[in-house]
Amino acid sequence: MVAVVDGQGGGLGKSLVERLRREFPQLHIRALGTNALATSAMLKAGADEGATGENAIVYNAPRAAIILGPVPILMPNGILGEITPKMAEAIGSSDALKILIPVNRCQVRIAIPQESSIQQYIDRAVGLVQEHLFSSESP
Repeated sequence: MVAVVDGQGGGLGKSLVERLRREFPQLHIRALGTNALATSAMLKAGADEGATGENAIVYNAPRAAIILGPVPILMPNGILGEITPKMAEAIGSSDALKILIPVNRCQVRIAIPQESSIQQYIDRAVGLVQEHLFSSESP
């Protein structure tokens, strides 16, 4: 199971789900929103199922094979306070492969050669999912 975690309006999660659904129609995608609006956006984009809130994220993070979302999902109080310390710990402690999209609003900069557009980051994230799914090392 691939989990997509997002908050606020769910725009980034929606874009990730749409792209994953298009590239991997058979993939089981679970939308994990910090709020109902984010979960709803990801479900409308094609997620197989969704769950909302702290307990949903804490429960599902250890069960995922891959977790995708913006960098702040690993930060307590990330996404303007929507990520609780328990959520960040559950995601960070999960054995899942974590594929994170850099965002400029979280006061964290990632030392990469150049900044890219969100679409370019989504393209790379989907490529990493493909590499993981089709590598000989994936479980």
